[in-house]
Amino acid sequence: MPLLSDALQPLQNQIREAAEQRSPLHIRGGGSKNFYGQPGHGAILDTRTLSGVIDYAPSELVITAAAGTPLREIEALLAAQGQCLAFEPPHFGWSADAATGSSSATVGGMVACGLAGPARASAGNVRDFVLGLKLVNGSGELLTFGGQVMKNVAGYDVSRLMAGAMGTLGLITEVSLKVLPVAPAEATLVFALSQAEALEHLHRWGGQPLPLNASCWVRDGEGSPGARDLLFVRLRGAKAAVEAACQRMLAEVPGERMDTAQAAADWTLCRDQKLPFFTAGIGSGLVLWRLSVAQTAPVLELPWPQLVEWHGGLRWLWAPLSAGPQLQAAAQAASGNATVFVADGADVAGASSRFSSYSATELAMHRRLKAAFDPAGIFNPQRLYPDF
Repeated sequence: MPLLSDALQPLQNQIREAAEQRSPLHIRGGGSKNFYGQPGHGAILDTRTLSGVIDYAPSELVITAAAGTPLREIEALLAAQGQCLAFEPPHFGWSADAATGSSSATVGGMVACGLAGPARASAGNVRDFVLGLKLVNGSGELLTFGGQVMKNVAGYDVSRLMAGAMGTLGLITEVSLKVLPVAPAEATLVFALSQAEALEHLHRWGGQPLPLNASCWVRDGEGSPGARDLLFVRLRGAKAAVEAACQRMLAEVPGERMDTAQAAADWTLCRDQKLPFFTAGIGSGLVLWRLSVAQTAPVLELPWPQLVEWHGGLRWLWAPLSAGPQLQAAAQAASGNATVFVADGADVAGASSRFSSYSATELAMHRRLKAAFDPAGIFNPQRLYPDF
């Protein structure tokens, strides 16, 4: 399906007019990530008119789609061919369509926010799978970066720069992504371990030739008499490798193998933040903090319950907004950073604190990039940066 110029032209006209008037534009697809970052403001620049798969070559492991294409449609198309987006982009639960129960997440929003799911530590991030894209800059010009193969870039790989830019540099119109075959076998093991024990075993297993794909440590039933500390580990790969790993790990540490269908449903809940841990804090006046740290970081001695993903590299917790300095200090000591991910009432409120502070050098670099792509400063102002 070609990307029709009659769908793109009105958006380019809207951008040119906004640039002339220096009036802000809020780029939005399905709105599934409106909660993330500072609340958007300005006229809506709706990407959903840019929808459809432009090219899909299963044998080449590449798909190209317009930015407003629903993510669920892409995943269904890939699944029919035994393929997937290996980084497991989250759909999130609070944006599900009430009639269908399906997410409103779009391909463009997936790239712009740069968020990956449980498999991130093993499979890679969103930008690792972006081969190329097209975008409209702040002057209304349609630009093309990258292509549809891995080795097609001479110079700066600008297409991957857009992953995580939160729409502050331009309007993504279409994206080419590398896809992968679905793993032949999968198994999830669960162990009753403290967080310190879980991290110790994850670090040890990570140094062995095991098909680790995802992990999640959580205190199941937090606050109840029967609360248990549990580590879930997902294995993916060749059937022989998965079976051998299950036997080896269960022989080393007492645990159980979960039913595959039930485990798959639970991992989807984890990906979309529908687990009880993620919903328990809504309405409490707390905010959901996301601490990205080194995988080898020890337990963070903090007074709030945590959920740990990415083999130790991602720590979630509900805490007051005022805990920011304490959490930033703890994260920085573990070679990472802390970010307010979801404010209280995720369906209606954005994070009430900005992303981690940048150094003067980093801010200067970001300002130059912003000026080059969006000279009038119209795209998603303050969404990512505090003052531009």
